[in-house]
Amino acid sequence: MQPPPPNGQGVEIHACWNEKGVHGDGSCPELQRYIRCQNCPIYSNAGVRLLDRPSPPGYRREWKEHFAQQKQLAARRKHSAVIFRIRDEWLALPTEVFQEVAERRPVHSLPHRQHGIVLGLVNIRGELLICVSLSCMLGLENLGPSGPPRTVHQWLLVGDWGGNRFVFPVDEVCGIHRFDPQQLQEPPATLAKSNLAFTRGILQWGERTVGFLDPNWLFMSLNRSLA
Repeated sequence: MQPPPPNGQGVEIHACWNEKGVHGDGSCPELQRYIRCQNCPIYSNAGVRLLDRPSPPGYRREWKEHFAQQKQLAARRKHSAVIFRIRDEWLALPTEVFQEVAERRPVHSLPHRQHGIVLGLVNIRGELLICVSLSCMLGLENLGPSGPPRTVHQWLLVGDWGGNRFVFPVDEVCGIHRFDPQQLQEPPATLAKSNLAFTRGILQWGERTVGFLDPNWLFMSLNRSLA
């Protein structure tokens, strides 16, 4: 059998590989030579002819709109946040805030800084950084524990925003969550005033409600607490 002419506009392609090729009954004598239909020039020429056919009306416009929409969706979902828990509250900050998640280690207290926002200094890779209490900053300690008191935090989050570097202890880190900014909901009016001041919006993460914090307000307030 001779291959069809390369320029087959208007000629119907006969898919012989589905009849007597590897996807058919296997009776094609050319299989002894080419083993598989993909190696046969008939199959190759059929593919070329399909690609050389003129595009149907509206083909380019439809694909242009398709890829434009996919790009827009991808851009909108570029936002991500690290979700963590302090006491019974689930919170989040933009991923770019964080430099490291470290295991718990001793925090060296500072004189005249007892029971405040500033907990002390902590050694992170040989560098002493200020460790602060987000629980105190957000007023979570005033809500009262709903279970056994926790005196030892499991993780330390190292954050840097606008050149202000702080470490704050958390009870649990749940990783990175990607989201569309339009998914942010307005904080409820029942939210504590101290927490509301730092909350940009509310994220739904599974069955949990997560407070998405504003890093600008948060780190500015933490910096002021050092004065």
